[in-house]
Amino acid sequence: MTSFFASDVLLPEGWAKNVRMEVDSSGSFSSVKEKSNPHNAEKLAGPVLPGMANLHSHAFQRAMAGMTEVRGSPEDDFWSWRELMYRFLERLTPDLAQAVATHLYIEMLKHGYTAVGEFHYLHDSSGELLLRHLAAAKESGIAITLLPSLYRWSNFGKRPLQARQARFDSDPAFILKMLEKIHAQASPDVVAGVAPHSLRAVDPASLKDLIQGLPAGPIHIHAAEQTKEVEDCIAALGSRPVEWLLENMNVDARWCLVHATHMTPAETQALAKSGATAGLCPTTEGNLGDGIFPLLGYRAAGGRYGIGGDSHVSRDPAEELRLLEYAQRLSARRRNLVVGGVSQAVGTTLWLEAAAGGKVLGRNMGAIARGERADLVVLDADHPDLAGRSGDAIANALVFSGATGLVRDVMVGGKWAVRQRRHAREESARNAYLRAVAALLN
Repeated sequence: MTSFFASDVLLPEGWAKNVRMEVDSSGSFSSVKEKSNPHNAEKLAGPVLPGMANLHSHAFQRAMAGMTEVRGSPEDDFWSWRELMYRFLERLTPDLAQAVATHLYIEMLKHGYTAVGEFHYLHDSSGELLLRHLAAAKESGIAITLLPSLYRWSNFGKRPLQARQARFDSDPAFILKMLEKIHAQASPDVVAGVAPHSLRAVDPASLKDLIQGLPAGPIHIHAAEQTKEVEDCIAALGSRPVEWLLENMNVDARWCLVHATHMTPAETQALAKSGATAGLCPTTEGNLGDGIFPLLGYRAAGGRYGIGGDSHVSRDPAEELRLLEYAQRLSARRRNLVVGGVSQAVGTTLWLEAAAGGKVLGRNMGAIARGERADLVVLDADHPDLAGRSGDAIANALVFSGATGLVRDVMVGGKWAVRQRRHAREESARNAYLRAVAALLN
């Protein structure tokens, strides 16, 4: 048993004072007590929040950040961005993929992410590329949910993969075989699930075969990210993507519908009631011009959500949450919209709700409470943007001040991954990343 004490802690019920947290040998909270004392406990250096989950990651795209911001055509959008992505990944090797992922995961940790869902669709026959992400997670200390992606077709109607999509090719048997390899290396920090890429890349029969082969574990799928995808889905399947999934699959708490940007009010209500989690990626969705998720109606219906880095144009959960709220403000032309539950403060509400969404990665995380995984984010009490702040003002500063360096220490499953803003392997990982980028660009 290890004991920790902090003066300000964000609990599921809101901010609390003088909290003692006991962590057992499995890396979970065995006790969380308010109005306690620091006797025989490690006193943490600042306010404490639960660790955040990054629900949706394509790690290799980290090396592309900032590279696609030149107009390629008058109709520049997701589909033109995808053409550039195809050319980039042609050079990606297992060594380069691991170097990029390790650096990325350390960046995530230093900003307050404690777990990642790696939605992996670059396959090789041995599964080495997939397992290199597991190696990167172990090296960095982040918890990982590996989600090998089923990707059979280039578009609706079973259109064959294009030559440059050959590395995505997979069938249900291959994905289930990959799960066996992950399970062979399973630990509390490693979870396995599946990621049928999208309805345009997976036909209904293959989707059902895959789900039948997975009696338990997370299921993540891209859905309704772009309007063209919605239109094509209606033409091919007679329904919108989210509508089709809800009507034809047993969508429940195991499912994460990534993006789900373009939904009707009826779909929004139905998705909320299903128990699934919406995996929102605000910086990537903004970067690609995808659209704005109907968060206000979804939350009003009781919908669960979390955040993801996706293409990793940002590695900071505070930035994802800030943009998530700002998009709602721009749409509604009002302020302070995502509130309720335990607080009328936007920062507190966003952090608590998005962190709780981490459970869709297949582990009990996202709250500082008995039985939950001991993932902690400790802020720097001496940071200028936290000076004199307490309670809700702490979370609001974290999300909305636009400052950097507020995160001081990060714990994953009872183990410190970042101390005093430093990760033990960040220098070697950075150097390997620089070599990898040079190889990819030259």
